[in-house]
Amino acid sequence: MDAREQTLDAATRLFAAQGYGGTSLSAIADAVGIRKASLLYHFPSKDALHRAVLDQILEHWSQVLPRLLEAAAGDDRFDALLHEVVRFFVDDPDRARLVLREVLDRPDVMRARLAEAVAPWMAVIAGYIRKGQGTGEIREDADPEAYLLHVIHLVISGIATADTLGSVLGEGGDTQRLVRELERMAKTSLFTEEGLARARERRADKEDEAAE
Repeated sequence: MDAREQTLDAATRLFAAQGYGGTSLSAIADAVGIRKASLLYHFPSKDALHRAVLDQILEHWSQVLPRLLEAAAGDDRFDALLHEVVRFFVDDPDRARLVLREVLDRPDVMRARLAEAVAPWMAVIAGYIRKGQGTGEIREDADPEAYLLHVIHLVISGIATADTLGSVLGEGGDTQRLVRELERMAKTSLFTEEGLARARERRADKEDEAAE
């Protein structure tokens, strides 16, 4: 990992923990183990570094979502999308903490960024949900856009706070346990019984094909 990537990682961690206002470039440079002048070589200001951190998170989806949407179909598409969203934030919970903090601390900035980077993909995915409603696999009373926002919020806030809130469950309150339940809730609240049954049949067929 080069100095630029290390700086982005450290900035993600510190912005998530302390917020934009509470984090200095000197603190980020110290966390990386470089001089502030070296940091400024890659990022000319704190605002530029902050934008780069958010860009790194948001641009990930511009690269990944088209591939996932093209590669999967039906409930497989839903599983692939949900799994990737969960994996991305579980791999580095500071990403979730940063997004949550930014939404709360800097709503005007995030409102514009999300409208630009996330809203177009939500419209595409909502279209797939409506197709599923037409086939009877997805609940007719589901509001596609509102559902997607709720799931995104559940994933981000759930992972951001898992270490703290999971302690309520005792020794079994690990992040994976919380994630499994979140995924179950997301799926059963969207798909009809018929849709879930079809999904089980398709998975069984794939397992049989793989075993042959």
